[in-house]
Amino acid sequence: MILSSRFRFLGLFSLFFFSQANATAIPTDWQVEARDVVPSTSAVLDGVTYINKGIVGFGLIPSNFKESTGDTIGGFGSAIALKRGSFKASGDKFTGTILARPDRGFNVDGTTDYQARQHEIDFILTPYTGSANLSFQDAQQTLQVTYRNTVLSYERLHKKTSGLDPTSVRAAQPLSNFIPFLDPEMPIISKADNRLVLDVEGLVANKDGTFFKLSNPVDALLPRDASGALNFTSAANPATGRSPNQGFESLTFDEKTQTLYAMLQSATIQDGGSSKSTSRFTRLFAYNVGNAIVKPRLVGEWVVPLPQSSKGNTLGCSEIHFVSPGVFLALSRDGDGRGGGDDKSNYKQADLFSIAGATDIHGSKFDNPANPIAVGGVLDSSIKAATYVPFVNYLDPVQLARFGIHNGKPNDQTLIDSKWESLALAPVNDPAFPDDYFLFTVSDNDFISTQGIADGVPFNGGLDVDNQFLVFRLTLPSVVKGSVERSIGI
Repeated sequence: MILSSRFRFLGLFSLFFFSQANATAIPTDWQVEARDVVPSTSAVLDGVTYINKGIVGFGLIPSNFKESTGDTIGGFGSAIALKRGSFKASGDKFTGTILARPDRGFNVDGTTDYQARQHEIDFILTPYTGSANLSFQDAQQTLQVTYRNTVLSYERLHKKTSGLDPTSVRAAQPLSNFIPFLDPEMPIISKADNRLVLDVEGLVANKDGTFFKLSNPVDALLPRDASGALNFTSAANPATGRSPNQGFESLTFDEKTQTLYAMLQSATIQDGGSSKSTSRFTRLFAYNVGNAIVKPRLVGEWVVPLPQSSKGNTLGCSEIHFVSPGVFLALSRDGDGRGGGDDKSNYKQADLFSIAGATDIHGSKFDNPANPIAVGGVLDSSIKAATYVPFVNYLDPVQLARFGIHNGKPNDQTLIDSKWESLALAPVNDPAFPDDYFLFTVSDNDFISTQGIADGVPFNGGLDVDNQFLVFRLTLPSVVKGSVERSIGI
């Protein structure tokens, strides 16, 4: 894509997919029954013990806060990254800047012409490790967040992007299969308005401040109608490909190998996916992006089994984060909590999974939508899925109470948000615990505010849902020393 003079946007994979006691491995017939989940402090994966030391920071940005364009800021928990070089420690305080990308705007009454953008949010983290419960207001002093600025995204010829539902497809540019900065087939508003439609819910930042170029995924993921034509709409299920609003929300990067990992939020249609999917088998892809003059090359593909609710519905994964070779954090959750379908949430977790023993299916028949990996939700016998273990429970009532938050009634400002969709790691820098890291996570409030503004026009979303921030302290022994620091430019 043509680079904007203000924002060097090279495209994100997510633009194709509209829309965030010791554990044991998952056997083939396993499911998480949310009512039976017991808060745990550790998980064992590939023989390594990982420890959750609990919440150490909480903050928020109010639902009616206006960013520099005049719009209410909302939705930015869809994707975050620490700005390279910004994270610093001084005594018992840590400072830095979070890069945050919202999804496609307030869309309760239909999609809107929302221009994609990126925010910068500064923070001061003063970790709280005491046992006494803080008040809701005092808790916000543990993670003070301050809005800095917003940069709008443009495509070729400085055209504004849009959040409207795409009803047409822009033809691929000649030689786009070979030249990295030429576009494949792209979702656009309509034939009359060929502006690019983006629902950007994944973010990885490069050393030079750019973001990754775009590339078509395997055909099994592309949304096609019954005639086989591409149709990127999120208003109806395709015949094959990603489920509506269940695309590549999960992006992460291994800087050492220059590998970009992308995972679908849930199963494809042919693999049993739907708005209430009963198939828990999604796919993780690995792309080599080390050569800027070559199209991203698919180098790996694995099946990941997601947890399920007690009703058998799959709990989609809104984000992943690279931990160490073959090991990832996965943010899987239900949609309940503040702004969700029910006040009481049953599952919000940053779990762990490993592909060490999983079958690599890239380049196989399963990249063709005619060959599902899981017919009727049953995994093909030739495929071994990744090992997935529960880990960081966002809903531990003791941990929430320490920061003045709760789960369930009353539905007020202190209720935990429904949609948590982003992860970022930073070092704790504690010589006594060299394997300890901070896990930053942010909610997506879906722009819900009673004092909302979208493109200069006021709206009332019927509720005030703040964008909440949590910081956990984790022990991650498998992390390669210095890799987290290098990934954030320190």
